[in-house]
Amino acid sequence: MEVLYPQHTTLIAQALGIQSWAVKNTMSLLSEGATLPFIARYRKEMTGSLDEVQIADIQKHMKKLLELEERKLTIIAAIEEQDKLTPELKAKIETTYDANELEDLYLPYKRKKKTRAGIAREQGLEPLAKIIMSQRNDAISSEAKRFLNAQVPSIDDAISGAQDIIAEWISEDQDIRERLRQNFRKFAKISSKKNAKMKEEAIHFQDYFDFEEPLSKCPSHRFLAMMRGKNEDMLRLSLVVDDDRMLDMIDRKFIRSKGAAADIIADAISDGYKRLIFPTIETQIFNEFKEKADDEAIRVFSDNLRQLLLSPPLGQKAVLAIDPGFRTGCKVVCLNANGDFLEYQTIFPHEPQKQKAEAEHIIRHLVDKYQIDAISIGNGTASRETKGLVDGIHFDRRPEVYMVSESGASIYSASDVAREEFPNQDITVRGAISIGRRLMDPLAELVKIDAKSIGVGQYQHDVHQGKLKENLDMTVERCVNNVGVNLNTASEHILTYVAGIGPGLAKNIVNYRRENGDFSNIEQLKKVPRLGAKAFEQASGFLRIRNGENLLDNTGVHPESYHLVSKMAKQLKLELSVFVEAKEARAKINLNDFINDKSGLPTLQDIMKELDKPGLDPRGQARPFDFDERIRSIHDLHVDMVVPGIVTNLTNFGAFVDIGAKQDALLHISQITNRFIQSPSEVLHLGQELKVKITEVDVSRKRINLTLLF
Repeated sequence: MEVLYPQHTTLIAQALGIQSWAVKNTMSLLSEGATLPFIARYRKEMTGSLDEVQIADIQKHMKKLLELEERKLTIIAAIEEQDKLTPELKAKIETTYDANELEDLYLPYKRKKKTRAGIAREQGLEPLAKIIMSQRNDAISSEAKRFLNAQVPSIDDAISGAQDIIAEWISEDQDIRERLRQNFRKFAKISSKKNAKMKEEAIHFQDYFDFEEPLSKCPSHRFLAMMRGKNEDMLRLSLVVDDDRMLDMIDRKFIRSKGAAADIIADAISDGYKRLIFPTIETQIFNEFKEKADDEAIRVFSDNLRQLLLSPPLGQKAVLAIDPGFRTGCKVVCLNANGDFLEYQTIFPHEPQKQKAEAEHIIRHLVDKYQIDAISIGNGTASRETKGLVDGIHFDRRPEVYMVSESGASIYSASDVAREEFPNQDITVRGAISIGRRLMDPLAELVKIDAKSIGVGQYQHDVHQGKLKENLDMTVERCVNNVGVNLNTASEHILTYVAGIGPGLAKNIVNYRRENGDFSNIEQLKKVPRLGAKAFEQASGFLRIRNGENLLDNTGVHPESYHLVSKMAKQLKLELSVFVEAKEARAKINLNDFINDKSGLPTLQDIMKELDKPGLDPRGQARPFDFDERIRSIHDLHVDMVVPGIVTNLTNFGAFVDIGAKQDALLHISQITNRFIQSPSEVLHLGQELKVKITEVDVSRKRINLTLLF
């Protein structure tokens, strides 16, 4: 359980614009181990019906503030060890909640490597620096003579050493550092230049060879692109500010006179700014904007992942899946309605073998043999040619044909999860099985793959990897719990993402099911080894038992509320089974009659919604999509062609659209709508079918640009 600080409630409430009581209750629930999906779905009265995004924001702020509290304790201990901690300094440290201000307070006491100022202090020049800074005596040369020794042979050496100390004092001034940071945030420009040492390798970054724009207006995707160029040593990045303005700001604070002392301080300020202040402030501001860019990129990735995971499933139907290819052939697998592997074949209908007739015969035979309802074709190499082959086959009972994204299938096929599922099959078979199962249930299959490998983000390899994983895992968890999981058919992997379960309990559930057979009611979950009351509370509302002993086990009604449904049925003098089916009868219920200290109107309204759609999958159902038959590759395209397409990825600068050319086309944000939008996701979503017109085809750079037709 986390230690809660009362002041954190106010800080988080102000930062997020959420009422303090809702923040306090949410923080309390989180500290007690409640999960985000559980709090959002089943504790609405306590949170004021906050959604998962708001609860996640509270959790992130909690984590940041707790990390800051730990840092404060470390800093206080470090200064105390030096016997320099005053009550005033301690109070400042304890009351600040600005990470930069905290580090500024610590900076004068931070143990440093040997610096020019440190050497000057060792030479006994700090008193001279104080005399100069007092600006009461302009006879600096005379004063400097008193500090000459073997290590400081001349007056110039003494004054220079004193200037080094003054430069460090000024560079550690908290007020100046914060004022400079504010100016950098508002007025700095980001400048990008080609690394002179790089030649052909830097061509991918040619847009940034001589680039400059206000940092505050630089979008996250452009900032991350330049940072990638910098990290790959292709670009040189810097911040450009009005140095004279910055120096004038410092001068006004520290120079209070005219004469020799003022001139010496001015030189020290100039040196300290260039050598000490500018580099550290530049790094801080770069880090700040990198964090913001990371957060935005992660948000886009998470939103795309959520849409992909919630893609409509085909459902429990027999599927023939094809992983297409040319030279190595097309891998064909058959799966039954439960997704179980039945048979594998390889066909060679394309170049160079051209065994088209034999391939058609095999596909037709397998479709008849296993009563196939749908054919799933991977959208990679030879996909359009394979789709053409299948469309040309005469079936006695024609199955529907779907194109399915292969992204990440190769990652899955070589994973431990795939080896455990299909120990006797090689990588090619596992990949084809994944393509088939993705059609049947995208969520159940895609959760087995590292989310970064699914290919629906922007610059995912350039952002903070720990934060990315945390957010993507949270997104997967939200999707799994939003849909609900069939307790009797769910894999160990998908059970891992059910609220309150995790890997250990998921394994125990599958083992218990294997040893004892299917669960007939949700209460049996309590018999699973090591699954205690807390885990049952968190998980049970998101698990489903179809055709079980209790109809409510196939709904999103939490078991803690079953008694309320029974009371409602009793009020109408109906059996529970009749009450669940009787929508018109339920409409007569006055929900206010059932409000108690634990269940308010939000919970009761949710119960009624769940009873309206018991067992209904919120994702809808998959439907086939056909590309323009004229298109097989980028060479088949020309400007002004109007073609159908399907959205495969969303970024801040536009949408990527598959038009069947083996190369996704870019629909720039400016070409999506006639009105201003901040993000393509305001208008488009993954999997959306569009009609687009081709505006540019660059074969050499493999670039296709589109505009959206309304």
